[in-house]
Amino acid sequence: MGGMLQTLKNAWNIKDLRKRIIFTILMLIVFRVGSFIPVPWINAEKFRSLIGAGGQLFGFLDIIAGGAFSNVTIFAMSITPYINSSIIIQLLTIAIPRLEKLAKEGEEGRKILAQYTRYGTVGLGFLQATALYLGMRSAVTPGSPVLSFMTITLTFTAGTAFLMWLGEQITEYGIGNGISMLIFAGIVSRGPQAVISLVRLYIGKAFGTGLISILAIIVILAIFIFVMGAVIWVQEAERRIPIQYAKRVVGRKVYGGQNTHLPIKVNLAGVIPIIFAMSIMAFPSTIIGLVAPNSTSRIVLWIKNAQQGIPYAIMYALLIIFFTFFYTIIQFNPIEIANNMKKNGGFIPGIRPGKPTSDYISKVLNRITWFGAIFLAAITLLPNLLGVVFKVQGIWFSGTAMLILVGVAMDTIKQIESQMLMRNYKGFLE
Repeated sequence: MGGMLQTLKNAWNIKDLRKRIIFTILMLIVFRVGSFIPVPWINAEKFRSLIGAGGQLFGFLDIIAGGAFSNVTIFAMSITPYINSSIIIQLLTIAIPRLEKLAKEGEEGRKILAQYTRYGTVGLGFLQATALYLGMRSAVTPGSPVLSFMTITLTFTAGTAFLMWLGEQITEYGIGNGISMLIFAGIVSRGPQAVISLVRLYIGKAFGTGLISILAIIVILAIFIFVMGAVIWVQEAERRIPIQYAKRVVGRKVYGGQNTHLPIKVNLAGVIPIIFAMSIMAFPSTIIGLVAPNSTSRIVLWIKNAQQGIPYAIMYALLIIFFTFFYTIIQFNPIEIANNMKKNGGFIPGIRPGKPTSDYISKVLNRITWFGAIFLAAITLLPNLLGVVFKVQGIWFSGTAMLILVGVAMDTIKQIESQMLMRNYKGFLE
């Protein structure tokens, strides 16, 4: 923590970086101000009551949006349509050869893919806004159905499009990845509310939830610190496979001969598996919350109550493990890496080039992915376990939130350090 604060202090002393930091803070303030501007034609109290029947997905959306979703503001959908669009485009680059070619064309290809992502964001945003309107139509105030539909859906969509633009401005003129910074700000803004909730539980003012002892609060905070440390450790952990390059003589020059390593991160998939698994597990309850929120049928009640059971937790964990392996395989191709090493005269000591090398890399990748997948499943289910043990609902530090907070903070600090290093080199050359 001290090193992080020192990095920020040093960056503040550099004029250009100070401007970038100030710009980022101002854009985040704009984001927070917009999170309190209400959407017309919607009764906020009725909307919140419907959200409560929508399952975990709505709770996750509200955490990312910094409370804007439950308050029915213009930024209610946050940046989730952009995240979904990015994931879809990323997956399509594997399935569609033309998109795969664009991904390999460098900066120009990435610009075209970014444009596709923007179009997808607006389209998915409008679809999500339409689904919200249809599912929450009982919260819409009386008036013209056509006017209310156009006003609400276009406001939701415009809010998401504006956040996408805001994130791109932060990326270009500020510090860090803009989209990640917006999600980070939304999650952090829920921190004070979480503290207030714990205090209310302690003094017995939480409605219908009972009391919580000071010992339980200390245990929860201790687990919070432990989880944060574990997430940082896993995020930074990597397996380094040693690589040697054979010497090559070209004319009078000797190339190669150096030793290096191939780093493989333990949590290569990041937070994506949790988002995928949560979306699938929350889908039934979300549909019920939108279509039949007040239904008392046995099937509806069983699906609603299943979220608190052990089978639900086991299925949730298995989906996280599955998607961790799935996304890792998409991101990391051992065969391609082995072929590139062979072309450049590289080899792993004791392993023959070609297929034996790719098999060895795959073996190492599978081992560390197992650890990363089980870790993701464990920290995702930990808040649910704490809720059962301490009889506290809505533990704030979910695995998804912790991964995002730690990942964004560390990436931002690394970007600041690289910017400072680049400016130091420029100053030395000048």
